[in-house]
Amino acid sequence: MSQALLTGLARTTRPQVAVRRFLALDAVVTGGNGIAYAVASGPLGEFLGVDPGLLLELGVLLTVYAAGVAWLASRPQPPALGVKLVVDINALWAVLSLVALVAWLEPTTAGLVWTPLQALTVAGFAAAQWAALRAVATGR
Repeated sequence: MSQALLTGLARTTRPQVAVRRFLALDAVVTGGNGIAYAVASGPLGEFLGVDPGLLLELGVLLTVYAAGVAWLASRPQPPALGVKLVVDINALWAVLSLVALVAWLEPTTAGLVWTPLQALTVAGFAAAQWAALRAVATGR
């Protein structure tokens, strides 16, 4: 995620808008990833060195999760508890992705690159959403 994109999304005089924008971006990226995993679990599994059954399950999970995040983003004022839950889940996903990479996955070179990149992206979503939520709480 580029700094220019994040700066552009955060640029608003209403912090609630930034929260919604970061949630929406998360929903789009996560949903696209989930759909790709679900629809192309075989070829992607082979490319990444990840079991296709696991990718299919993750794809369905990510797609459902993205729908929930999109619903939150569609609220005029997403509830703070819901946003905090998204932040926590994103942080957990990022950590577990790296643990899985070290503990039990046997990825290809592409998988060795992809897994930390997607973990970093998800951690970035968590950080941006948390910062925007704090701005809402402080009225900045």
